Amino acid sequence: MSDLFAFEAQRRLQAIAPLADRMRPRTIEEFVGQDAILGPGRLLRRAIAADRVGNLILHGPPGVGKTTLARIIAGSTRAHFASLNAVLAGVKELRAEVEAARERLGRHGLRSFLFIDEVHRFNSAQQDALLPWVENGTVTLIGATTENPCFEVNKALVSRSRLFRLQPLEADELGQLLERALADPERGYGDRPVALEPAAAAHLLDVASGDARSLLNALELAVETTEPGADGLIRIDLSIAEESIQQRAVLYDKQGDAHFDTISAFIKSLRGSDSDAALFWLARMVEAGENPRFIFRRMLIAAGEDVGLADPQAIVVVEACAAAFERVGLPEGLYPLAQAALYLAGAEKSNSVLGFFDAIQTVRAASKQAVPSHLRDANRDGQAFGDGQGYRYPHAYSEHWVAQTYLPAPLQGQVFWQPGSLGWEGAIGARLRLRRAAQLAAEAESSAEQIEIVSSSEADPLLRRWLQRQAVAEGERLDRLRQRFWQGASWQRHDRVLVLEARSLLWALAPLGATPEGGLVITVAEASERQRLEGQVQMLEPLRQPQLLEIAPDQPEQLAALLEPGQRFEWVAARQPFQGAPPDSLRRWVQTITALSAEKAEIRLLFSAPLIGPAEALLAWLAGEGKGSPARSLRQRLETCLPLERHWLAEASLTPEAIGALLEGSGWSLNNDCWQESLQIRLSESLLERWFGAASSHGQALRQHISETAISEIRAGFTAALQAQLPQRLAHTLLTAQRGKGAQATIKKAPESRG
Repeated sequence: MSDLFAFEAQRRLQAIAPLADRMRPRTIEEFVGQDAILGPGRLLRRAIAADRVGNLILHGPPGVGKTTLARIIAGSTRAHFASLNAVLAGVKELRAEVEAARERLGRHGLRSFLFIDEVHRFNSAQQDALLPWVENGTVTLIGATTENPCFEVNKALVSRSRLFRLQPLEADELGQLLERALADPERGYGDRPVALEPAAAAHLLDVASGDARSLLNALELAVETTEPGADGLIRIDLSIAEESIQQRAVLYDKQGDAHFDTISAFIKSLRGSDSDAALFWLARMVEAGENPRFIFRRMLIAAGEDVGLADPQAIVVVEACAAAFERVGLPEGLYPLAQAALYLAGAEKSNSVLGFFDAIQTVRAASKQAVPSHLRDANRDGQAFGDGQGYRYPHAYSEHWVAQTYLPAPLQGQVFWQPGSLGWEGAIGARLRLRRAAQLAAEAESSAEQIEIVSSSEADPLLRRWLQRQAVAEGERLDRLRQRFWQGASWQRHDRVLVLEARSLLWALAPLGATPEGGLVITVAEASERQRLEGQVQMLEPLRQPQLLEIAPDQPEQLAALLEPGQRFEWVAARQPFQGAPPDSLRRWVQTITALSAEKAEIRLLFSAPLIGPAEALLAWLAGEGKGSPARSLRQRLETCLPLERHWLAEASLTPEAIGALLEGSGWSLNNDCWQESLQIRLSESLLERWFGAASSHGQALRQHISETAISEIRAGFTAALQAQLPQRLAHTLLTAQRGKGAQATIKKAPESRG
């Protein structure tokens, strides 16, 4: 009976729940946004599907899906799932959940997930109480927080968890949620006649600023407070939408991330002599309620640190402005506050400080105000999320200035301060215009390279040692070749990598270590190669093991069929690719790779071709070892083979020019690196079989021109030199291709000198 009442209470609660709660996605397929960490093939998506989610801390602004993601994990796991809200719970509730988890594990072997919303609200003692049970695996922690976990969460908990930074939703993603809410008859308004005008929808999407909860709350308010017309239709026009969601919230906290990041951006803008960016970040702090005395203290430091004796009046002006602020108070005190900032950034006393209020209007109206990654404070989480990376220190450049951007990307080119034509302002006006133009040019060049880091986890020493052992096992020469193959690769932690036709793990070792939240797929041509590679990766934890796919060389379409729908790769790599593929399948291979490549993906293909054939190698060895001349008949046989071998070498290897032409035709821009390598190869029975066996391509080529008796005599000459170290030279060509990059380069052949 109690269960019946509980079910009925739950049903009624669901019926009166806010629209944002009713429309919460229930499966990973319904989840919208966060493709960088949840896209097809990404680690977190695979972990959820495989029910192997470890300790997680989800970090991001409100309304981006942190709690929703935790609930999706709860719905997909076979473990027990419990949740606490750190605002309402204390150590007592925490211990009760831990004790229940320990009992389930001991009696039934059942794992337990503990979701803690607003985990940063737990004080240090509460977080310490949780640590031992997370460490020994009694509970698996999933924390959600709007604050930076590197700053607000116990460092011991952070070190035992994977960190994922969720981003504000894009307008098209919010649009999907809006359409879903209007169409869903069970949870949304699909059972009501609602007409949302395009202008009203555009306003809701713009002012929501990436917050799905804010968007759905506004839609609910608009629908529930609007009376139907005579025809029964609920019409939501622009005026109703504006009343439903009137002002964008400025995300800011006086003690946490936004506080430190914004003041960091403000100081760096002053140091960089960018008056527009300085006014913008100042306006953001004022609008968010930052204490102006704190801002004045930081400007006093900047006056001494970044201006110094270059202008001894700077600290005097800032101090005078601070005293003026104390005398007049708010709101008139905003004038001396802005005046001090403009002086430090390069302005003099003037009424141009009115530009500050233009900046305030921009803060209120702009949809995206996130601090660019290179301006964020790197002291707390630079290693985890890359904050502060890419910032160029102006004092390291001539004139103590460098062309870099300080405003958010959507506001590049915005001008808040226009210096007058008189006095000091007039003297710097031309220089300021030149610098603004240089900054816009720098932004255009660098915007494509600025990629947000959205996940972090502690380094895995066991994995690192395993990778080192695997590299050593392949030999020093091949390891040097591997390092050259991946030289200059700019990895992102969530990149997905496709390694084609791998005969060993050597070419996959670098991405295995560099993309812990991405995914690695390795293709092999034969079942025996797949079994051998599976044995090599058994020591890795299941989620870190690459996906091994057996793909027939003449059937590239199999690859797309075996992958998860929508899976794309940021990197495609191969050593000696397409060697077993028939010529008519090469175009289909390139088409398949192109279709599976993400935007701005990179391809790396290494082609290695021998420059010396077996007969030439044996003749060179006999001469070099001082063995004298071989029997006259053997020498004649070997010399007869030389032109045949050279023709075979030219025809046997797939040339990078052919693949390069196909890639260029599919829209890739190309580059190449060519070099030669001299080495020694040990003559063995298996090598002889590869050269002279009836099934080998070299043996078949010889048999078209010389007799079986001659081949037997040549092979006997080689057999007499078994275990000898024969000379060899390889011509290497590393072909790289990028999507969406400028002009295309020409593929050049490696030099073929035989000196």
